[in-house]
Amino acid sequence: MPLTYKNSGVDIDKGNRLVDIIKPLARATFTKNVINEIGSFGAFFEIDKAGYKNPVLVSSTDGVGTKLKIAFLMNKHNTVGIDLVAMSVNDILTSGARPLFFLDYFATGQLSTKTAGAVIKGIADGCKMAGCSLIGGETAEMPGFYSKGEYDLAGFAVGLADRGKIINGSEITNGDILIGLSSSGLHSNGYSLARKLFFDIKKYSPKKHIKNLGCSIGEELLKPTKIYVKSVLKTLQHFNIKGIAHITGGGITENLPRIVPGAKKLRLIIERGSWKALPIFNLIQTLGNISESEMYKTFNMGIGLILVVNRAEASGIVKKFNQLGENAFIIGQVEKGPKEVRYI
Repeated sequence: MPLTYKNSGVDIDKGNRLVDIIKPLARATFTKNVINEIGSFGAFFEIDKAGYKNPVLVSSTDGVGTKLKIAFLMNKHNTVGIDLVAMSVNDILTSGARPLFFLDYFATGQLSTKTAGAVIKGIADGCKMAGCSLIGGETAEMPGFYSKGEYDLAGFAVGLADRGKIINGSEITNGDILIGLSSSGLHSNGYSLARKLFFDIKKYSPKKHIKNLGCSIGEELLKPTKIYVKSVLKTLQHFNIKGIAHITGGGITENLPRIVPGAKKLRLIIERGSWKALPIFNLIQTLGNISESEMYKTFNMGIGLILVVNRAEASGIVKKFNQLGENAFIIGQVEKGPKEVRYI
């Protein structure tokens, strides 16, 4: 038999069929700014500068991490795409930027159009939640590079902000209030610890039902990362937000101080118990005999986004977020001191 690309493990025809699946999913996310179809060598997006005095592009890239291992175990692939979008759009949102468009990279050893189609549908769903367009991406089939049935994901988001309105923490001062927006669960961080605990140490099946969670452990761990774009941008139309921290790898302890400019000597006080704890975090801490400090520097602990606001506006901002469907809480304040998080 003559050697071909197909019998070497790369099926170009299957890849073309996937593109046919992707096109309507992506097209459903297009805004008027997208000026070409999926399939070109490059994607074109016309920037609408209306309402921006000095527009600045803001970009971010990220992946989903070992949360993908849970998708493989559960053979459920329609939510990790939402995680992929969330990790990047929430990051650029911290500057007050509005996400414009998103691109993805999907790599696997042997392409399954069913699996890849489910993943990319999730990406399209995430883009709709964020109000941005999925304008392109790359699918790579690399035989022998990944284990059977596995894949990896990366995402790239670009947004727009007005230079004079960029949220950079420069206005944060002593006496400001910290507002937390609830997470949906672990989001996309801390999964190496969670997987080791549940599947290696406790030997749980991912389909094991946990009464306190109201679902299986696999279903809990696959809950997609919340996308906060629309609620934050709507709130910014009415209120001033001085700083925003996306609580990702490193938890509250490592991420919150990042929003305080280096020259400022400000301590961030977090009041434990000021928000409703999610059962998954109590379960992890109890089963793993994990210290509280380790929990707070590994997981989001039920708070996916933290905002710094003026004390006088805090209650109004909480009310606004709750009206928009978020669970918002006053969780602490800013005081003079070394740049660190202190839990009380």
